[in-house]
Amino acid sequence: METKKLIDCCEFISDGDHLPPPKSDSGVPFITISNITGQNKLSFEDTMFVPESYYNGLNKNKKAQKGDILYSVVGSFGKPVYVDYDKQMVFQRHIAILRPKRNVNARFIYYTMLNPQFYKLVDKLAIGCSQRTVTLDTLRNIEISLPDKDIQDKTVEVLSLIDRKIDENCKINDNLAYQLKDIYNYWFNQFDFPHNDKHQYKTDGGLMIWNDKIKRKIPASWEIKSFGELCSLRNGINYDKSVEGEKMYKIINVRNISSSDLILNENDLDEISLPQKQGNKYCVSDNSIIVARSGIPGATRILQKPSGNIIFCGFIICCTPCDDIYKYYLMFYLKQLEGSAATKTGGSILQNVSQDTLSDLLVPIPPQSLLRKFNQIVSQSLELIHSNMQENTQLLKLRDWLLPMLMNGQATISD
Repeated sequence: METKKLIDCCEFISDGDHLPPPKSDSGVPFITISNITGQNKLSFEDTMFVPESYYNGLNKNKKAQKGDILYSVVGSFGKPVYVDYDKQMVFQRHIAILRPKRNVNARFIYYTMLNPQFYKLVDKLAIGCSQRTVTLDTLRNIEISLPDKDIQDKTVEVLSLIDRKIDENCKINDNLAYQLKDIYNYWFNQFDFPHNDKHQYKTDGGLMIWNDKIKRKIPASWEIKSFGELCSLRNGINYDKSVEGEKMYKIINVRNISSSDLILNENDLDEISLPQKQGNKYCVSDNSIIVARSGIPGATRILQKPSGNIIFCGFIICCTPCDDIYKYYLMFYLKQLEGSAATKTGGSILQNVSQDTLSDLLVPIPPQSLLRKFNQIVSQSLELIHSNMQENTQLLKLRDWLLPMLMNGQATISD
């Protein structure tokens, strides 16, 4: 093991553009810290854009390339991302770009920066109170342990196997979620659901009747109800952080919603202690539908097999169907409205979702026989998604356990 400074192992390309770039409706993605996910990947959802001409005019030392490492240096610093693809991107100035030198395994540097011990060191060296910052000079001069190149390669090979399995599980889950949304769209928006020995209803000439309430045609046997008739609604808990109680709870916050798609990951929830009399009023159950009131208003999630001590914060509405048969149907009904005007009401600062807005939504109701078919498909897919999420949690724990030992030479990999 050699001890080297990061500046000896990497070229520091840039910490992003220091001037706000011009915005555009399309073009080159403008990556900010918020685009770095909890899985240390880049998310291109809700990304701003800059004109391609602006990107082309940038000096090459402001452009990342495959094999570079991105590192957030302000606020939620300590998020390394390994760039394993070629893509045009412009970066917020709070994202540093490190380019490992040729005699160094780039992924080894990435895993070194992912090491919890590296994060503790950076946190100790960071400055500021309300917004923690690690300066580039500080980052350049941090010392790391660097073994011979062949040991770097073997270490990366083992850790990459874990990451590849995590990525495979994520891709399977994304595909399953896409299929479920597709099925919902075909069955309940286009009305091509199976009937009479699996034929498609609307395509096969099923009777459609105009409904004046929602101003469209729906299948003849369907009815219209308000969301408030189908669900009870309650806002989440507002609590004083300085007041501790006798019971520990896991609490759903808006950031947990923003970092997920269909199912909330219980392992990612913060823990708080509250008086039991207060906390128990806000416990969620297996049939709860979770909706963000603000931040990402209308974003909808569920829990799979939740434990009995999960509560939800005041920026969230919990919807409890009056009949369990409606749970998955209503969840996907709300998901198709995410980000639309249908679930938003005016807030003084943010566009907020309210109980009244949700209660007044008009929902076409299919026959229960069709809902049961839909529920069977959804429950099987969600069970697999949940299983993959649980496996990923264990794999991440394994990786985080191995990282410090392999990085420090406490454990070695034999041939």
